Amino acid sequence: MDYSQKGKVTISMYDYIKKIVEESLEYMQGIAKTPAGGHLFMTNPDCKKLLEKTAQLFHHITAKLLYLCRRTRQDIQTAVEFLCTRVNSQDTDDYKRLAHIRQYPRETHNLMLTIELDDHPNWWVESSYAVHLNMRSHSGIVMMLGKGAIYSSSCKQKLNTKSSTEAELVGIDDAMGQVLWTRHFLASQGEYVPTTTIYQDNKSTIFLAENRKASSSKHMWHLNMRYYFVTDQIKKGHVKFAFCPTQDMLADFFTKPLQGALFVHMRKRILNLRASRIASVHRSVLEQCMAHLNKGQDKIIMIKENDGNAKADKTHGQESEYDKEKNADVHKRRFRDGRASARPSS
Repeated sequence: MDYSQKGKVTISMYDYIKKIVEESLEYMQGIAKTPAGGHLFMTNPDCKKLLEKTAQLFHHITAKLLYLCRRTRQDIQTAVEFLCTRVNSQDTDDYKRLAHIRQYPRETHNLMLTIELDDHPNWWVESSYAVHLNMRSHSGIVMMLGKGAIYSSSCKQKLNTKSSTEAELVGIDDAMGQVLWTRHFLASQGEYVPTTTIYQDNKSTIFLAENRKASSSKHMWHLNMRYYFVTDQIKKGHVKFAFCPTQDMLADFFTKPLQGALFVHMRKRILNLRASRIASVHRSVLEQCMAHLNKGQDKIIMIKENDGNAKADKTHGQESEYDKEKNADVHKRRFRDGRASARPSS
């Protein structure tokens, strides 16, 4: 932890990450730009299960990564939390996902979490609908007290829902316990706690949370009243909702394996990264890729050179045989000419 800058605290685990990378097995070498591929939640029930010894190693590594993502590296949390749901039924596909996660910190080991405090906490809650094999949704929750994520969660929902709106409401209910606990904790420290803002990108969910049954149709009558607990908290002035566009929904980072520029953008905000640090990470990844590319080109050049030498040797050998035949013909002609000149004239 680094408190040297006023109003900031930087949390890093360089040695811990370095140890994880050094312990990587041979087939886990390489680099990855993201912790998981876009098919993270896709599972195959017929996939081959891991042997007991390999399954124990899987559990051991996953536990280490879980310790890391809960403290400083929330950028790997979505992938790690999903692997935690697979520790009782690991298969070879899960082991490949684990190898992918371990390749990611190899070139991003210098990333750290920087927290800058503000006046009050803000929350983002999001859900991805029916992404798991059993058609359950996945909730993502993140809280900030300024810049940098102080609390984050990525978890599989415990019940099936009939629409994305229901899934969002269940995700909010999952977050309410932590939201209220945070308010009580700050108040016990003597801090003034204003109404907590929860950002949501589904307007139908906002209407349901604020108005309960008044904004619901017959398609929502089956919902348990416990999921309208948030309505009471809104009336008491403890929480309020605000609409957030999907492209700015930070909790979306914890509901699905984002890729490309969107992943980089969200990671920058969640870890509160400086531009210089992001550039250094991109540069190191690019250098690594160029090294692999140059290595491959060198092999191609060597192969071409070897082929060229072999062809040259072959051509040289063919010319030598031709010269031999040509010289033999010359000697034969000379021999015939010599014999003809030696005959007596009639």
